[in-house]
Amino acid sequence: MTRREDLEQLSSKELHDRAVKRAERHLDIKFLWNLMKLVPAAEAGAGQEDEADYDVLHWSGQVADTFRDDDGKLSDALRPVYLDYLEQHPDA
Repeated sequence: MTRREDLEQLSSKELHDRAVKRAERHLDIKFLWNLMKLVPAAEAGAGQEDEADYDVLHWSGQVADTFRDDDGKLSDALRPVYLDYLEQHPDA
């Protein structure tokens, strides 16, 4: 199996946790910043418009949502981002 196929077997929560922990461990601010910018759009795409609106107005909500996993909808929406990041960084 390829690295991508192995990663695709993981849940969205597991992908989130691995990607964020890897970024924290390596101080990958660029990834975390890009992830934070994607949060409102991912929330809107996941049907969480109220949360997306809040995060656009309150940056602290974006920061919190970047580092913690939600009920799964946000992680599911960001799944391709986590997969790409983890595939590029096999040390995670």
